[in-house]
Amino acid sequence: MKQAISGVTDPETTEVTVMIVWPTIAATSLGRSLGRLYAIRSGFGRTVTFGRIFVLLSIPVALGLFFFMLLPGIGRRYRLTNRRMLIEHALSGKAISWVALEDFDGIRIEVLPGQEWHAAGEMIFLKGQVESFRLHGVSRPESFRQTCLKVRQAYVAVKKIREHEAAATA
Repeated sequence: MKQAISGVTDPETTEVTVMIVWPTIAATSLGRSLGRLYAIRSGFGRTVTFGRIFVLLSIPVALGLFFFMLLPGIGRRYRLTNRRMLIEHALSGKAISWVALEDFDGIRIEVLPGQEWHAAGEMIFLKGQVESFRLHGVSRPESFRQTCLKVRQAYVAVKKIREHEAAATA
């Protein structure tokens, strides 16, 4: 396939993955509970805090939760394409749910208690003021939010150009 700009594909031609993001353990209630414990700053000086002690004591639990989230049928991943934002099964890549790029016009970040320590948050896709889609426990959600908005902006701009060209030829 020839491309005018390398790596840029017309959404009408084919769906192309732009970015894949995996949810953190902060997507789960147990992960958020661990995050609240890890954030405790009181302790014995600046170095030995109760939060850091909890981190060390809970390593087996956190690792178990991490691997649990990868199990077939349980694990999820978030995939942004040039057409839509999808939630997929982690291993098979089978789509569970999605929102088309034209079905949202804004994205709000909400950091739930316990997600701050994990540098994670909820990404809430909005159509006007109505929630149309939600991603749980996204790592570094602000940078992913910016990517989603840029891909959406490009999609909408190309769609408007196509509609204008179609109207001009009609």
